[in-house]
Amino acid sequence: MHLTEDQRDAMQEIANIAMGQAGSLLAELLGNFVNLSVPRIKVLALAQVGPAIRDMVGGDVEVTAVRQSFQGYLKGEALVIYGHNGCKELGDLLGYDGTVEHAEETELLLDVSNILVGACLGGIVDQIKNAIEVEGNTELGFSAPSLMAERVPADALIDPDKLSWTHALLLEVNFTLEGRNFISHLCMLMPEHSIEKMRSILDQFIESL
Repeated sequence: MHLTEDQRDAMQEIANIAMGQAGSLLAELLGNFVNLSVPRIKVLALAQVGPAIRDMVGGDVEVTAVRQSFQGYLKGEALVIYGHNGCKELGDLLGYDGTVEHAEETELLLDVSNILVGACLGGIVDQIKNAIEVEGNTELGFSAPSLMAERVPADALIDPDKLSWTHALLLEVNFTLEGRNFISHLCMLMPEHSIEKMRSILDQFIESL
């Protein structure tokens, strides 16, 4: 279970464009310029995923996370991870006066996460379809976003004992807002059979260049 250097470069190219589309939607929603990190891509044993997320997010911070599964042409789990200050800033950015109630804050997190996940995964599939000949249905289905955890250490988000996977493809990018103390991390996890499918897609993508 690994990606070659060429496959990783191709995945990064695809993800850059898709994440850019997601960032543009977030900027439009929040009325603020959005900065994106370079996507980070790793294939890991499942026990390594929690520590990898901790290293990406920061080991000394508590986070809140929204989970959304996807299935169809690609299959896996998307996590949108927020720092505590980022949660509070969303209300201000979206015009809420005063203190944002917990229920309102949760609704904001779910809405923003749904936009990011849909735009990013939709962008990935569009890039694939534009580059290679795809057989069969390329539609994606999404579960409703749900609040996965509130104010927990980042490495506590993934419990390997609750998943049947052995390995995961981890794709992560973070979004920050200019002049604001806001950061969110979009992480996508794909299990073994999706990794194999993605490797085949990436090989075809490379050949099309």
